[in-house]
Amino acid sequence: MELRVLRYFLMAAREENITRAAALLHITQPTLSRQLMQLEEELGVTLFHRGKYSISLTEDGMFLKRRAQELNFSH
Repeated sequence: MELRVLRYFLMAAREENITRAAALLHITQPTLSRQLMQLEEELGVTLFHRGKYSISLTEDGMFLKRRAQELNFSH
């Protein structure tokens, strides 16, 4: 897992919207979506519940967010 992707994850979790998170990260929405899906694939878990206009964290997503924050990764 790359630190950059962990920061992407934290921004998406904070914003609860992939398009808005991508804009704040200065990357395209498809790039962010792809990075998050690859992270889920790498970890073997689903991190987000994806709705039409927003996303929310799954239990695994909440666990990763807590761990990342404990490691003091800023978003």
